[in-house]
Amino acid sequence: MEGGATSVWALWWAWCAAALVLAILEVLVPGFVFLGFAIGALACGLLLLILGGSALGLPALLFTFAGLSLIAWLLLRRYFALPSGQVKTFDHDIND
Repeated sequence: MEGGATSVWALWWAWCAAALVLAILEVLVPGFVFLGFAIGALACGLLLLILGGSALGLPALLFTFAGLSLIAWLLLRRYFALPSGQVKTFDHDIND
């Protein structure tokens, strides 16, 4: 493996650790924003675990991460969004 910062990208556990951090961030900031990125990072980590660290280069890994994150975010938005035409309404105020 090469030395320097690019070698971190080839470590499967680094991607899984990033997925864990993004999932924890999703708990703190809800809205399915970071969960898609967490799923993409976990998928990249599992892909590196299966294929080996040197199988993919940095541009391919980043492209895979971006694509999988986008797909995961779109699927989360589709399956967990409110049905079309439905709006959240509140009948009472917290101070009542």
